[in-house]
This record gives sequence, structure tokens and C-alpha cells, in this order.
Amino acid sequence: MPTDKRTPSRHTEVERKFAVVEGTVAPSFEGLSAVTRVQRTPAQRLDAVYFDTPGQDLAAHRVTLRRRTGGPDAGWHLKLPAGADARTEVRLPLGGADAPDYVVPEELRDVVLAIVRDRPLRPVATISTTRIVDLLYGPDDAVVAEFCDDIVRASAESDGPPQEWREWELELAEGVAADPGAALLDRLANRLLDAGAEPAGHGSKLAKVLSATAPKPPPRSKDPVHRAVAEQVDELLVWDRAVRADAWDAVHQMRVVTRKIRSLLRGSEASFGISDDSLLLTELKELAGILGVARDAEVLAEKYADALDGLPEELVRGPVRERLVEGAKRRYHAGWKRTLVALRSERYFRMLDALDAVIATAPQPSQDGGDAGQVTVGAAYARVRKAAKKADAAAADDAVSDRDADEALHKIRKRAKQLRYTASALGEPKVAESAKSIQSLLGDHQDSVVSRTHLSSEALAAHAAGEDTFTYGVLYQLESEVARRSEELLGEALKQLKKSVRAAT
Repeated sequence: MPTDKRTPSRHTEVERKFAVVEGTVAPSFEGLSAVTRVQRTPAQRLDAVYFDTPGQDLAAHRVTLRRRTGGPDAGWHLKLPAGADARTEVRLPLGGADAPDYVVPEELRDVVLAIVRDRPLRPVATISTTRIVDLLYGPDDAVVAEFCDDIVRASAESDGPPQEWREWELELAEGVAADPGAALLDRLANRLLDAGAEPAGHGSKLAKVLSATAPKPPPRSKDPVHRAVAEQVDELLVWDRAVRADAWDAVHQMRVVTRKIRSLLRGSEASFGISDDSLLLTELKELAGILGVARDAEVLAEKYADALDGLPEELVRGPVRERLVEGAKRRYHAGWKRTLVALRSERYFRMLDALDAVIATAPQPSQDGGDAGQVTVGAAYARVRKAAKKADAAAADDAVSDRDADEALHKIRKRAKQLRYTASALGEPKVAESAKSIQSLLGDHQDSVVSRTHLSSEALAAHAAGEDTFTYGVLYQLESEVARRSEELLGEALKQLKKSVRAAT
């Protein structure tokens, strides 16, 4: 597990690469209003060893990990995709004299643990670069970009001849605003193209070195649900990194993706060869439950902070903010730490392995040549209708407890969510939007149920401590109103869903 000895720094890198032949003359940036002067720095020698798993899992996810010496940023660099032309670079300095320089630091390994899991990270390539850098200054005499002219010599650890090429890099200075930065990058790139450069056919130097040995990605499935599952598994890995960094709302988003994958798989058990009681579905449910501890606390902290801020001062009595807001924040932190333990476990790695196997396996055809258990909007909608009828029956039965009635409404939400994901995968956006409306309504209802249970518990604790409990009652009533409005709007939302499904089918 990572230690607290070193904290990685994070930097946003926005750059483009260009291929050039040996005799190409460096471009001129004269006449550009955004560049007032150019300063050339002394040539640098940069030596880097790149690391990956034996199956090149990092490369498959467009991630690079290297140990570099030379230049102003010598150290360990982990580069993660962050959009068009952009990457997030996580850096650590080189270790001390007694540090094992060729052992990947745990602080960086943990960032990509969902990708590498318990597989070893070993050197896969060595790249040496002779670099000349031109610093481009703007009107305020601050650096706005760097132009790098690189002579690259590289070799892969596997069999293969040494490689040598020349390339140019154009990188915006960190802190340049996104919109003007994109326009500036375009203008500067045009100067490189005018000088005879061409866009590079690789995203990184490592990608070029390993192009001959990189595993070929599986062919894109023709089955829309199968493609949707693959896309969501990729999303899961992205949110995994965000959770490890404790980014805001990351736990919630990872939980959403986890439940989305489970819903898609449950909605097409036969197609994927997965039964409803399979270990994979069980593990996805368990993971969502672990994430839910931190997520619920995060929601409650924000909910109570907003509610208390909206109340007149005279209605906020006693240390209610400490109990509700600060207490929820403490529970979030405890839940987040528990989540990290789960995300570093062998059990989690094996679940990810199972998801990889699902993606790698084509949907199973039926004996008549169609898709076995083919997923349809109609079939998913039928589950929503069935859940809605049960909820209506529960509401009309005086013998049914409030808890059971709330659970019946929550079941509609689960089925609407499954319909939403199915409709999105099958290209039915209107159905997906109608299902999302129901999911949101009943999500508010369920959050109200959780909140009222928590308020009752905290009010009892406050009373036992001799504190004023008036504000807990005010908040409880506000939550009851949220639930009531959700129930009132549900009928119309179900009608709209029915119309959209009819139009689609």
C-alpha cells in the first residue's frame, strides 16, 4: 500500500507531436501577436526507461509510466489521458541514494492499480532524446508555449532493432486558459505544418517504439449492449483513479458506473452467459454497496449544509450542524478509506478480470441464429410496469408498512434505471430520458428515506445529550415534503414513459 512519505504532484500537459525528416528547418514564429520573443535553451539529454505489464496493459489504456533522468523535470512520470491533446502528468522525484530506482514507486502504481492489478511492472523500452527547446513568450513576457526539436533513439526490451527518428513537440505552458490556449495551439501548429511537418502517427514516443509488439485490440462488437458494457468498464477504470485521488463526486460516479454495468449484464443474462446469481453480479453489487457508504455520507453532508443555510437563523438550534454536516463528512472519510481497501484487494482485481473476460467474449447467438436472450426496450419496460403495479398494490394495502411501501417505490427506480441504460445502449434517447426522469424522482425519494432515518437517529442521540432537537424536526418535515412531491409526480412520469416506449416500439 502507498505510504505518506511522498505526495505526487499533478500537472496538466497540452501538446501535439509532429513528424519531420532530418533536414527540416525549424519553423519561424515571427508575426504572431501571441508570441513577442523566442528564447532558445541549451540542448538537453533526456534518458528514460518505460515500464508496463507483460501484456502492455498501460499502453492499451494510453497510459505511460517512465523513470527519466536529465532535464528540469527528472523523476518518475505517470501520464494519463485527459481529453484531446491533453494529459495529466503525475510526478515523483527520484529516490535517494539507497532507493531502488527501477522499482516503480507504490504512490504511482496505486494510481493505475485498476489497470495493472497484481501483474508485475517491468521495463519495456529505453528512450534517449536530445532536445532543443524554444521558449515562446507572450505580450506579458510570460512563457505561453514550448517548441521542442527532438532527436530520438529508442529500443524495446523485446527483440527488435534500435529505432531513431526526429520529431517536434508543441506544448502549451501550464496555466494557459483552455479556450485561448486551444486557438493558440492551432496557430502555432500551422507554423509547424508550413515548415514541412506532419501530424505524428503516434500519441507518445513509447507508442511508436512498441507499435510492432502492442497487442491488437479486440474487434468492436456489433451488439450494442456488449459495446455499452465495454464502454462502462473503461469508465469504471477512469473513476477508480478519481476515487483514489479523492476527487469530488468520484465515489458517486464510480458507484453509478458499477451499477450501470450490473444492470446491463442482468438485462441480458443469456447473451453474456451470466446467470442472475453469478459471482460477477454479486461482486458488482458488493462493490456498489461499499461505495454507497461514502456516497450516502457525501450526499447527506451537502444536503444538510444546504438545508441549514436555507433556514432562518432562529430555527437552527443547538450543535445540529456539527452533528449532521461535520458528522457526515467524518463518515464520508471513513467510508472512502474503506473503499480504498476494497480497491486494493485481490477480490477487486479478480472482478475486473471477470469483466475483461465478458468484454472479450462475443454475445452468444441462439440456435436460430439470433441473439440469445436479445435485449429489448419492451422487455426492460415490462419490468418497470410490473414494479409499478406492485407499488400501487402496496400503497393501497393498509397492512403494508411504510418501509415496505418505500422499498416498492425503490424497486421501480431500479427497473427504470435498467431501462434507461438499455434504451441508451439501443439508441432510444427519448425512452432513456423518460426513464431518467423516473429514476431522478425516485432517487430524491430514496435519499429522503435515508435522510429521515438518519435524522431520527441523530435526534435521539441529541436528546440523550440534552440538546435542543427542534431543528431535526424541521428538517424531517422538509424531507417528508420531498418524498410527497416525488410520489405525486410519479404517475405523470410513468405515463410519459409509456408514451415514449410506444413510440419506440
